Amino acid sequence: MTAAIHRLTPDDIPLFRAMNRLFGEVFDEPDTYGGAPPDDAYVRDLLGREHVIALVALADGTVVGALAAYELDKFERVRREIYIYDLGVAEAHRRRGVATALIGEVRRIAARRGAWTVYVQADHGDEPAVALYDGLGTREDVLHFDIPPEA
Repeated sequence: MTAAIHRLTPDDIPLFRAMNRLFGEVFDEPDTYGGAPPDDAYVRDLLGREHVIALVALADGTVVGALAAYELDKFERVRREIYIYDLGVAEAHRRRGVATALIGEVRRIAARRGAWTVYVQADHGDEPAVALYDGLGTREDVLHFDIPPEA
């Protein structure tokens, strides 16, 4: 793998914007990730939060992969979990270890932070993601529900 992994800091606004463009392309949702971008102050605040993990894989200065995750404190025990919310790799850079390297870095962060586990969801039919995650962890078959906030 030739990409270097970098954790975004509040000074990495251009890389943050490149990460969101990549997510928009990879997930075929350009409007979700680019239609109403947050202003620089919001991005700086977000990237300065310890529980927010934003990683990019860089090849020749270009974002070719990205991972967004959140550290969650648990209620039932004194422990935390890290949830990988988004993970994407540019099509031309797939099957070269980029996603595995991004997950490896979040696993290192989890170990340093004393996290109990790192978890991620995959959609039915997304066989490349399922194969990647099957090779890294234990599968749990669950149902996911989106519940809108009260109007």
